[in-house]
Amino acid sequence: MSSQTVARRYAAALADVLLAGGSPREVQDELIAWESMMQSSELIQQVLRNPTVAHQHKRALLEELIKRTKVQQPAANFLRLLLENQRLAELGEINKRLAQVLDERSGVMAAHVTTARPVSEKIKKSLYGRLATISGKDVRLSFATDETLIGGIVTRVGSTVYDGSIRNQLRQLELKLAGK
Repeated sequence: MSSQTVARRYAAALADVLLAGGSPREVQDELIAWESMMQSSELIQQVLRNPTVAHQHKRALLEELIKRTKVQQPAANFLRLLLENQRLAELGEINKRLAQVLDERSGVMAAHVTTARPVSEKIKKSLYGRLATISGKDVRLSFATDETLIGGIVTRVGSTVYDGSIRNQLRQLELKLAGK
């Protein structure tokens, strides 16, 4: 089974539990922190992913980490389930899919905006308003800068990209002048 299929199934099941329980974003944040912790520690990765390490040792390590990080019960139970099913390595992909599922179910649209230079809060609010009006949904925006754009803005909403960058306009002009 592919990691995306696994992630989709686990994320959907976890979203069902979290939405019934009432604190989905807090648990999501805890799982993201766990993913980061696991990625930053080579020792934790070696112990949890190594098939030669006895399961009881992995469980003991996981329980100690759960106790130290003081995660909520749904996150702790989910991490235990992943360990039991040998899916802790899939946590990153599950977290990505969980964010998508929670957004879909709560009517939130995620958009990523890239600009050549940092933008002001006024422009961020304006973009938020325009995207919310166009989509009819609440919008969760994330921003990044990329100096190679020269100017303008690139917005990614799901798999759709709106490229209004100077770099793209120059590329289009180049293609027209070359007769392509």
